[in-house]
Amino acid sequence: MQYRTLGRTGVQVSSLALGAMNFGRIGQTTQEEATAIVDAALEAGINLVDTADMYGQGESEQMVGRAIAGRRDDIVLATKAGMPMGDERNQQGGSRRWLVTELDNSLRRLGVDHVDLYQVHRWDPRTSDEETLSALTDLQRAGKIRYFGSSTFPAYRIVQAEWAARENHLSRYVTEQPGYSILQRGIETHVLPVTEQYGLGVLAWSPLASGWLSGAIREGQEIATNRSAFMPQRFDTTIPTNRAKLDAVEQLAKVADAAGLTMIQLALGFVTAHPAVTSAIIGPRTMDHLHSQLAAADTVLTADVLDAIDAIVPPGVDLAPQEKFDTPPALLDPSLRRR
Repeated sequence: MQYRTLGRTGVQVSSLALGAMNFGRIGQTTQEEATAIVDAALEAGINLVDTADMYGQGESEQMVGRAIAGRRDDIVLATKAGMPMGDERNQQGGSRRWLVTELDNSLRRLGVDHVDLYQVHRWDPRTSDEETLSALTDLQRAGKIRYFGSSTFPAYRIVQAEWAARENHLSRYVTEQPGYSILQRGIETHVLPVTEQYGLGVLAWSPLASGWLSGAIREGQEIATNRSAFMPQRFDTTIPTNRAKLDAVEQLAKVADAAGLTMIQLALGFVTAHPAVTSAIIGPRTMDHLHSQLAAADTVLTADVLDAIDAIVPPGVDLAPQEKFDTPPALLDPSLRRR
């Protein structure tokens, strides 16, 4: 396992992080399986565990808490808040009212007195940066969080938050958690240059592109992954963007074979090769998934392999731009771009 410094914090974290989204109802991973996965991940050298309040509406946090009981100090523990946690309109977002309340809920579910990294799950356009940052700064000073970060923020919002922190003498985001894979490289054009400029750590989610880069999806085979069962539109190969992903996968498989690598090693090795990326978040549902992903822990792609990947999916290109979560609101809502 490789280790890297998380932004400018001085904290050393593994280049592969364990994501817990699949623990519970989303991935149908039981508590026994989740605990075994955490055990094996820690044994392999992973020391960063990432979850969120909305994964299974708190279920993932509860399962992570049970799995890490008795060894909290050995783990860099990260969670997130901001996505809807109920029907009540204020049970979401980046307001002080919600973040203070929900952090206490997360700490209770996790069974800990603090988290190492508390992340705002999505930028909240209804809440000012000053409101969110002041709440997070106070939680940090209270000892309930060590650091805080953003997740899937557009580049211009990362910049604005950095300036808001400076202008208001508040603590700042120290990490960003964007989606990044061989098939979705758009953040190379804007987000990653900004994180490098401001010294933010980067925890990349979905490095296997929702399973497209796992080796389980190939031409002529039925797509029957767990993710395809509840997100069928993202795997329907009659849709042009999905067809483009499948075509790219077939070419990438040849690159992996020629290099003596699995598709998973190619995919994770690509993400962790970028100098701006601190860790790639893996999200195994089973022990088999975990072992296949741990095999990429020491994968270092050569220049010729990286060049071959660039020839298939050019730098900065998203093959499925409609699947992005950091699109500026005005591009999605016509009323925001008309007087």
